[in-house]
Amino acid sequence: MNNDVVNRAIELAIQIQQIPAPTFQEQKRAEFVQGLFLAERLTEVCIDETGNVFARLSGKGEGKPLIISAHLDTVFPAETDLRVTRGSELIHGPGLGDNSLGVATLFGLLWSLRERNIQPRGDIWFVANIGEEGLGDLRGMKAVVDRFGGDVQAYLVLEGLALGHVYHRAVGVKRYRVTARTPGGHSWSDYGQPSAVHELAKLVVALSSLELPSHPRTTMNVGKISGGTSVNVIASEASLDLDLRSEGQESLANLISVAEKLMHKANRTGVSIEAQVIGQRSAGEISVAHPLVILAKDCLRAQGLEPGLISGSTDANVPLSKGYPALVLGVTTGGSAHTIHEYINTPPIVQGLEQLVSFVSRVW
Repeated sequence: MNNDVVNRAIELAIQIQQIPAPTFQEQKRAEFVQGLFLAERLTEVCIDETGNVFARLSGKGEGKPLIISAHLDTVFPAETDLRVTRGSELIHGPGLGDNSLGVATLFGLLWSLRERNIQPRGDIWFVANIGEEGLGDLRGMKAVVDRFGGDVQAYLVLEGLALGHVYHRAVGVKRYRVTARTPGGHSWSDYGQPSAVHELAKLVVALSSLELPSHPRTTMNVGKISGGTSVNVIASEASLDLDLRSEGQESLANLISVAEKLMHKANRTGVSIEAQVIGQRSAGEISVAHPLVILAKDCLRAQGLEPGLISGSTDANVPLSKGYPALVLGVTTGGSAHTIHEYINTPPIVQGLEQLVSFVSRVW
């Protein structure tokens, strides 16, 4: 792998990372990437109605198109301090690995293919999509899959921090915003009246007391609680965001059923509990014997890396849930994703890019 390509990809990742892109606010980053695609003289460059950025690299016309995507959005609010600090082999920066490096690697791949005069058999569509994180509900990837459907060679999803892993199973997810409402009152004179905060607290205790299976792995998380007026006010309204997931469709269905029963049971005189679905990601997978998985493993082993076959909740959920060939590959290693202490390891980027170039050139 040409070190110049690697260094350019790293510098581009930092440029991308410096543009705030919270979910639902990816426009500036999308416009920046669109400009880069145009500068590379790719064809059919556009931003669609959803906010995804598309560009086509023409192939020989001998195969179905390969869709390579990386999500633009981050979990960090727009006001987050995005400063980057560099070490000899580490670079720290919120959102740098997840997923600015993934987006930059769209270009690293393009540069490498051109440098080696590799013309793909079919067209390659590079896509920088929105709405992967948080409450984005994969709406960007849903629009991508609606556009291309199943008549593709594959969907390849790039994640900056997933090097060494092959995501071929999609974890099912269902998310709720649960709102409690009560008459409220004064904490002293109306003591004994139901509090929306207290009612939600009881519900959280009940949910967190559930025994969840470890095989298939199944999880429950209350990621956010808000509500109330003041310390001396019995809360009349409060809400929480609930995340339920499982590797198994049946296990997820069972958890959803139990959770919904607990929510319904929490209703009583003076207490109203309302559950609104705010996100849903369907499960799916391709077999470990699928040619895509075998190829991905071979490309990693050629770089001296032992592949790990795992499941995850990613953009690949959308095509996998529809039975379309898809998987996720990574660019490098790192840590502290989704925190302000996030970092990437720079030396493995050479291996990461090399395995991706090999995969893309051989996928047909």
